[in-house]
Amino acid sequence: MPAFVFRYGTPLLALCCLGMAILIGTTRDWSDWSAWFDWIDAPHLQSFKILFVSIVLEAFPFLLLGVIFSALIQVFVSDRLIRKLTPRRPVAGAVFGGLLGILFPLCECGMIPVVRRLIRKGMPAYIGIVYLLAGPIVNPVVYTSTVTAFRLQPDMAWARMGLGFAVAVVIGLLLYRFVRTDPLKVSPDDAPHIHESGHSHRHDAGRAKARQGRLGAVLHHASEECFDMGKYLIFGALLTALIQTAVGREAIAAIAGHLWLSYAFMAGFAFILSICSTSDAFIAASFNGMFPPGALLAFLVFGPMIDFKNMLMLLSAFRFKIVLVLLALTVALVLPGAWLIGRIFWS
Repeated sequence: MPAFVFRYGTPLLALCCLGMAILIGTTRDWSDWSAWFDWIDAPHLQSFKILFVSIVLEAFPFLLLGVIFSALIQVFVSDRLIRKLTPRRPVAGAVFGGLLGILFPLCECGMIPVVRRLIRKGMPAYIGIVYLLAGPIVNPVVYTSTVTAFRLQPDMAWARMGLGFAVAVVIGLLLYRFVRTDPLKVSPDDAPHIHESGHSHRHDAGRAKARQGRLGAVLHHASEECFDMGKYLIFGALLTALIQTAVGREAIAAIAGHLWLSYAFMAGFAFILSICSTSDAFIAASFNGMFPPGALLAFLVFGPMIDFKNMLMLLSAFRFKIVLVLLALTVALVLPGAWLIGRIFWS
């Protein structure tokens, strides 16, 4: 299923980007089109262009920085070193997993195969899952991008890291207490690497080093991941600009006016967009002033933990019940946590 989705998802994204390019490049008067396209008039089209281009230009440097970090870690850091540093006590292990993203700031798109490999080599599963959930949030690249996106509200970055860390640690401790079976679905020997069939992250560092050396392996990995993630960034920026242009601010304001509906909407929006955590802060910032800060925080925390593309990869690597438990726990902890932080700091 994941291979099918990502196989045909890329051409669909390409068609969307082609349509976006046509809209941006045209100077035709769109007001003569049918009623279905009444919203595409000159002012709306200009707003769409500005929103789309600004989101892409602001987010791309951080996306590039993230894939370079990922490539360097893949080539130069061994799994054995991480296993040696893993604590044995559950609380210390959960905290260690939550803070591991500071040292190894991987993008969430490349973390699932890494975490699966670490679990197979001896890392406790709950620590690996804590790293999987917190790593895309608790890392310096994401912190920097969030501070940049929320220049006038820098405490959003600290709130994001704090809530993401707390939710991941609590989920990890619950899994340690109640889950005793192997959470992995298949062994690495029984199936191809999930990132090769799911998200086309071909982390074959050994072959790359043999062909090109370590520098070549870094460039090879970074270039592939940049292209893989770039299309999701472009699609997310396109969809965000389209929604804000096509949907009246009155309709969005009506959603934002309902407390829990606004939180659920932003969390669901993050799930559908599936934007890399190094870039999603700029999309959230585009809704600043429209939604309450707590709802934006729910977007910033929920999306990196569980999103659509990530869930497909999780279903290929982990058992269905584990993925369902992760989804339910993330919803149950992120939304109330974001609301509570919003009430305390931004009410």
